[in-house]
Amino acid sequence: MNITVKEIVEVTGGTLLCGDENVVAHDVCIDSRVTKEGDLYIPIIGERTDGHIYIERALEKCVATLTSRSDEVTSDKPYIRVGDTIKALQDIGAYIRNRFDIPMIGVTGSVGKTTTREMIATALSSGLNVYKTSGNQNSQIGTPITLSRINNDAEVAVLELGMSEEGQMEILSSMVKPDICVVSKIGVAHIEFLKTKENIRKEKLSITSHMNKDGALFLNGDDPMLEEIKGTIGVKTFYYGTGDWCDYRAENIHMENYQYVYDYVHGDDRIKVVLNALGKHNVIDSLAGLAIADYMKLDVEKAAKQFESFQGLRLKLIHIPGKYTIIDDTYNASPDSMKASIDVLDEIEVTPGGRKLCVLGDMFELGENSEKYHKEIGEHLVDKKIDDLIVVGELSQHIADVVEASDSEIKCYRFKDNGEVALYLLSVMQPEDIVLIKGSNGMHLDEIVSNMLG
Repeated sequence: MNITVKEIVEVTGGTLLCGDENVVAHDVCIDSRVTKEGDLYIPIIGERTDGHIYIERALEKCVATLTSRSDEVTSDKPYIRVGDTIKALQDIGAYIRNRFDIPMIGVTGSVGKTTTREMIATALSSGLNVYKTSGNQNSQIGTPITLSRINNDAEVAVLELGMSEEGQMEILSSMVKPDICVVSKIGVAHIEFLKTKENIRKEKLSITSHMNKDGALFLNGDDPMLEEIKGTIGVKTFYYGTGDWCDYRAENIHMENYQYVYDYVHGDDRIKVVLNALGKHNVIDSLAGLAIADYMKLDVEKAAKQFESFQGLRLKLIHIPGKYTIIDDTYNASPDSMKASIDVLDEIEVTPGGRKLCVLGDMFELGENSEKYHKEIGEHLVDKKIDDLIVVGELSQHIADVVEASDSEIKCYRFKDNGEVALYLLSVMQPEDIVLIKGSNGMHLDEIVSNMLG
């Protein structure tokens, strides 16, 4: 990052209360427990705690701190008074971003944005040094931190942008100033705050509000909510998907040895792609990566080759010889992604005698229709080739209710916590069996996976 206290004061419109304006900060930190020498500490006021409480501890290593609480202070280290520490962090992130004249790619969507980000980064890494969002640092706080850490070797940045409320995407777009924007899918995640899918679509598309005037928007043509606005957006737009009308298409999609194989088609180009990932939806996410590689004039065959060794965050296949196979999809969940994961389990062929088990936890942030969305998952399950359904959590009981009330042959089991689920799976699973584990991040279903691997 390498930003002086003087620059921080100018960028944030702050006031230096004490300390040397020539001090240089090399990184930002919002957690006093993980500070490093050379950090700028930014105290965030959250729902549960106020980071200002920990300023003294942070300054044991940090070279300076922001504050929105202090008017007078005495210290050897710089205190910079700002009106709002989150806004100041965003100002710093935008300032660092403006130092770089490299293509900025912004990725958003209700479902699949993390995987799409990874797919785009994978494709572009065939010819460029790629900087990308780490983990889930895609929020009003995470995005400016991500921007502040862009390295000088980067030739392109792939940034995931997430939002939950109206107006947030415009703020993110103003910081990132993307050259290319991608919207993966419009779903019901965050509908608790935005009320309708139309509102969610409008908010997601505001990613283009600060896009380079010569930039391009890439949309998932397999999403009806995005297909229906074709020709109405007012910016240069490309569609990727399976429809014959899409600019970039995936054809002849099929599975071979737990991998998806398809033909990438664009104009006269037809390239075979082998994707090391479960889930037909991941084919579409990888297609976005190849579309952008083509748009940026990279060798698409070389980009496609990268997917043969793709390692994603979701739908991780873990085979433990002599014990069982796990599909770990505990990263997060929404109705669309949960249905997609169930479809993956349904499509997989197990060896004779093997069973398919499905562990589902609650989905969060679905608002007043949460019960309805959970029941829809049950309806989606009833005709699938799945042997056992295991639910954990209060809301997931509605999934089991629907399955039990149907003519489905799926057996349902209900548990109170993750420990009970893990013990049950360890006691019943055989080497030929496969289990999908899926739920919102707040359900901590990764604990089940850890226990099974332990």
